[in-house]
Amino acid sequence: MEFQLWHCSDCGDEREFVQPTCTDGHTEDGGPCPDWACVDCGAALVTGVAPRTLVGSGLTHAA
Repeated sequence: MEFQLWHCSDCGDEREFVQPTCTDGHTEDGGPCPDWACVDCGAALVTGVAPRTLVGSGLTHAA
């Protein structure tokens, strides 16, 4: 398993994250799996995901 150091929001400081074996099919095309987990608390971290553009509802104010 691969390890990386990143800030863990749940722990409040830098922690080691592990990348478990991908079971979601992210690596079928040869790319890296974006899923990581904090080894101390298990918090999930997803990396390398492109943000999506949200389409507005057309509402400009609440009733």
